[in-house]
Amino acid sequence: MVVALRYVWPLLLCSPCLLIQIPEEYEGHHVMEPPVITEQSPRRLVVFPTDDISLKCEASGKPEVQFRWTRDGVHFKPKEELGVTVYQSPHSGSFTITGNNSNFAQRFQGIYRCFASNKLGTAMSHEIRLMAEGAPKWPKETVKPVEVEEGESVVLPCHPPPSAEPLRIYWMNSKILHIKQDERVTMGQNGNLYFANVLTSDNHSDYICHAHFPGTRTIIQKEPIDLRVKATNSMIDRKPRLLFPTNSSSHLVALQGQPLVLECIAEGFPTPTIKWLRPSGPMPADRVTYQNHNKTLQLLKVGEEDDGEYRCLAENSLGSARHAYYVTVEAAPYWLHKPQSHLYGPGETARLDCQVQGRPQPEVTWRINGIPMEELAKDQKYRIQRGALILSNAQPSDTMVTQCEARNRHGLLLANAYIYVVQLPAKILTADNQTYMAVQGSTAYLLCKAFGAPVPSVQWLDEDGTTVLQDERFFPYANGTLGIRDVQANDTGRYFCLAANDQNNVTIVANLKVKDATQITQGPRSAIEKKGSRVTFTCQASFDPSLQPSITWRGDGRDLQELGDSDKYFIEDGRLVIHSLDYSDQGNYSCVASTELDVVESRAQLLVVGSPGPVPRLVLSDLHLLTQSQVRVSWSPAEDHNAPIEKYDIEFEDKEMAPEKWYSLGKVPGNQTSTTLKLSPYVHYTFRVTAINKYGPGEPSPISETVVTPEAAPEKNPVDVKGEGNETTNMVITWKPLRWMDWNAPQVQYRVQWRPQGTRGPWQEQIVSDPFLVVSNTSTFVPYEIKVQAVNSQGKGPEPQVTIGYSGEDYPQAIPELEGIEILNSSAVLVKWRPVDLAQVKGHLRGYNVTYWREGSQRKHSKRHIHKDHVVVPANTTSVILSGLRPYSSYHLEVQAFNGRGLGPASEFTFSTPEGVPGHPEALHLECQSNTSLLLRWQPPLSHNGVLTGYVLSYHPLDEGGKGQLSFNLRDPELRTHNLTDLSPHLRYRFQLQATTKEGPGEAIVREGGTMALSGISDFGNISATAGENYSVVSWVPKEGQCNFRFHILFKALGEEKGGASLSPQYVSYNQSSYTQWDLQPDTDYEIHLFKERMFRHQMAVKTNGTGRVRLPPAGFATEGWFIGFVSAIILLLLVLLILCFIKRSKGGKYSVKDKEDTQVDSEARPMKDETFGEYRSLESDNEEKAFGSSQPSLNGDIKPLGSDDSLADYGGSVDVQFNEDGSFIGQYSGKKEKEAAGGNDSSGATSPINPAVALE
Repeated sequence: MVVALRYVWPLLLCSPCLLIQIPEEYEGHHVMEPPVITEQSPRRLVVFPTDDISLKCEASGKPEVQFRWTRDGVHFKPKEELGVTVYQSPHSGSFTITGNNSNFAQRFQGIYRCFASNKLGTAMSHEIRLMAEGAPKWPKETVKPVEVEEGESVVLPCHPPPSAEPLRIYWMNSKILHIKQDERVTMGQNGNLYFANVLTSDNHSDYICHAHFPGTRTIIQKEPIDLRVKATNSMIDRKPRLLFPTNSSSHLVALQGQPLVLECIAEGFPTPTIKWLRPSGPMPADRVTYQNHNKTLQLLKVGEEDDGEYRCLAENSLGSARHAYYVTVEAAPYWLHKPQSHLYGPGETARLDCQVQGRPQPEVTWRINGIPMEELAKDQKYRIQRGALILSNAQPSDTMVTQCEARNRHGLLLANAYIYVVQLPAKILTADNQTYMAVQGSTAYLLCKAFGAPVPSVQWLDEDGTTVLQDERFFPYANGTLGIRDVQANDTGRYFCLAANDQNNVTIVANLKVKDATQITQGPRSAIEKKGSRVTFTCQASFDPSLQPSITWRGDGRDLQELGDSDKYFIEDGRLVIHSLDYSDQGNYSCVASTELDVVESRAQLLVVGSPGPVPRLVLSDLHLLTQSQVRVSWSPAEDHNAPIEKYDIEFEDKEMAPEKWYSLGKVPGNQTSTTLKLSPYVHYTFRVTAINKYGPGEPSPISETVVTPEAAPEKNPVDVKGEGNETTNMVITWKPLRWMDWNAPQVQYRVQWRPQGTRGPWQEQIVSDPFLVVSNTSTFVPYEIKVQAVNSQGKGPEPQVTIGYSGEDYPQAIPELEGIEILNSSAVLVKWRPVDLAQVKGHLRGYNVTYWREGSQRKHSKRHIHKDHVVVPANTTSVILSGLRPYSSYHLEVQAFNGRGLGPASEFTFSTPEGVPGHPEALHLECQSNTSLLLRWQPPLSHNGVLTGYVLSYHPLDEGGKGQLSFNLRDPELRTHNLTDLSPHLRYRFQLQATTKEGPGEAIVREGGTMALSGISDFGNISATAGENYSVVSWVPKEGQCNFRFHILFKALGEEKGGASLSPQYVSYNQSSYTQWDLQPDTDYEIHLFKERMFRHQMAVKTNGTGRVRLPPAGFATEGWFIGFVSAIILLLLVLLILCFIKRSKGGKYSVKDKEDTQVDSEARPMKDETFGEYRSLESDNEEKAFGSSQPSLNGDIKPLGSDDSLADYGGSVDVQFNEDGSFIGQYSGKKEKEAAGGNDSSGATSPINPAVALE
């Protein structure tokens, strides 16, 4: 058995010399036990009629305990009493008295005591006082009416029957309604009803006193009392007089720990009030309550300090009355040191201490085995010394049960304690050969619980038989346990415990194993994180490999664990991740590494920071300063959330002018909690304050009350005053209107003044409400002096500043004169012109607009849409560089001056750019010819930028880092291919091709590749074939690094005819990765052959979808001439009928495609749009007609598209358009078929089998 020493410590608190009972583990000895009372009835037992009387007395002991009873000191035998039942339990002497009635119960009244005895002594119960109480009855009495004059006092007596149990008194009327009590009418503690003075409203004949007896569960009532109040015209005032108590002072005894109730009830007119005083000191406020309208004082848990005088004072306007209570605090006996039972060995000295206290001091008496000591024979072995019973040289024959009894007038205490003298051989109760484990550096505990009488001595020895106490780290406990401090690995081993007394000695072995201590190698680190973020704590620990390790986490002392669906905590592999941090998450977090032997802990602190909390309180003060447009704002500091508050932002809202919009009045330092604000006139201010720290603003405070400042004249004038004309004969004066908070009144207007600049004439003026004024009938572009002043009901604003404005501008008449154009390079020119005459600008010269566009190459002019570029040049600049031009091109140039009205006339010029280098060739493809040759194919550059003179081709092996590069000129600009020979079959090359003009080579196009030997045998990779009804798509994945080559694809139909039918082979490029074959027969099997230079490369099979071709039956009569002629005649007749039906159908509302074409507008006058194709439809199917709707198309030329809006672009790049002989379009083109085969008009291009990029030509 292995014991983890962390659980041993509680056992060390027990000592064998203090055992009350012989351990159960002490086997092999028939040990006796003295009697011990285990259960008994309470000291006071009140019984009522119909109650069973049960007296309990139970005790333990060996041998079996015998019970006897006394009543009033006389021997009482329950078994011999009639109606008494005795329990037959071996450990019980209890009995029950049944058949209780008032006479029967009174016969058993008295003081009972139980005695439990065996060979070792006698234990005694406390005194049990049995009291029998009959059914309560109110004595017969004649209640006379009580007559009293109005204003006098009266007492209605109750006098309920006496009871051993507390009873409750109620005063009610005959309707069972409680008599209302107040300062004037009061029920005392004795049950009487007191009237300080009576009123005529008190005149009733049914004042009834009810007494509730909880013990008998009955309520009895007194005869009704008739209170007759005589009305009087003059009620005489009188000073207070005490109705209870009636004398001036009284003495009371209060029991310690019990409540004390004092009462004063007074009469008088007006009704007196009651006060309580304590001359000797203050009232204990935490224990005093005042009840019954201050007439009753209740003091809870009375102590010695509550001794002294208490006064009640009754007062009214005529005088006072008082009563003094002199309270003496006494106490029933209580234990200071209660005697305890003990086991002793022969020759030991036994001592039983019995010390009690009480007021008055209790009398202490001793009994031995229930017999008072004064009745025992004198024996020198017993002596009483300072409240203790001492027995010297105890022997087994001295075993006894003693009783210590303390008594005063308030109660009695009893304690049973035995002196048990035994002689038993030593025995070690701890199991032998037990293994204990401890970790290095801890304290180990090896148990050796021994028992015997006398108490055995215990020694610990090592394997050499030497005492272990020579090492100061080893220390013994009184209960035999050996402690070892700071255990080390070399403490592992066997230890021997030797227990001996005068009868024998015994030994056991204890094995100690020392394990490595658990250590936290990397503990969590304290962190400061922002609210809403997450934090990660890590913990790594080392453990003894033979122990079961565990790492857990604690937060502020409580265990943390992942909570169901909550993702607050994530715990895994020594990591604790806390998500969505809140301020409640801050605190101390601990990593707890533990085994079954030890626990270590590493702690880190988490601080959660963030913006401040809300300002909790906001107060406005100094409201008298509102007349001076000032107010003082004070607030309580906000929570800083671990980041100092840097400032407070004070904002206001005007719910009249701008509800739910807040404006800042300013900020104050974070250590300031009040400020005086300068306010604007006539604003409805509601304030709030927001705290700000480095993490931003917090929540605002609750809003303040609303205050309004008085009206005043404007203190500001509008700003941004401007005068500009929007026509040539007017001037529009505008300004930025005042904010409502600057109005200083409910409304504001603007006084606008103007006059021509430079004149001293009078100002013209007008008062307006809108922030603009139009001045009409002005000359073109004339300067004016302008002033705008704010005006409200309280007066005008300050004198405004003068602003210069202008009347309306006209279009410029000045034409810029070009000085010349300087060619900077093939893509940039410098344009210069002379400044224009400002008088001809007719307004403010805003700048120059330079427009230029390319007319085309110098070889030919473009007929495409002309794109014009614009450059705006500031008014103080007369030149501009035009860059990004196309080399070898012709350009047209215009320069115009402009003002606020618009552009003036243009000066025009043309120029040409010189040749430049060309762009890169558009494409460069490498095709394998052999193991030593490659064919290069390319396309010319899109931008020639001049006249092409040829190409420059360069190449070099990649493995040689650019060495050995070959370069040569290809002089033919029309050249598109070049064959390279004598290449190394095992090298990869980089090829570079550049087009040239007379200015030199242009940008290069680069490709890398090798010959056929390098790329290996041509491989089609993952080749597959899919089929539709009349087409098949062959797809393959080009091999990476494989050079391009061309090959043939042949589709061969497999049928009943020998050899089948083949389509012509198609030439395909390897790099295009797919090929589509059209014009296949539905429901037909095809063989697909791929071959290059007549060398077979691959073969596969595919079958098209749809219904197969019609198979003709074997030749019969259908081949006869007569039959052929007959069938031909029928076909001709049907054809004529069809033609007639067609003509009739056309006349009935349909019209031919040719007619429809004749209704179209001439194509030169109306460009054709993609949607035009949607107007034509085939007449082959009625289904297509239904798709176009039931309405007839218009013949006026305004024809809307029918069906879908598909254009030719939807059907691939190659559209097979067919026409009838008359040239009309019949809607049969391959794109339509392809689209239908791919799923109809709604299918996307991704699902179509058409790939225009790889279609064969």
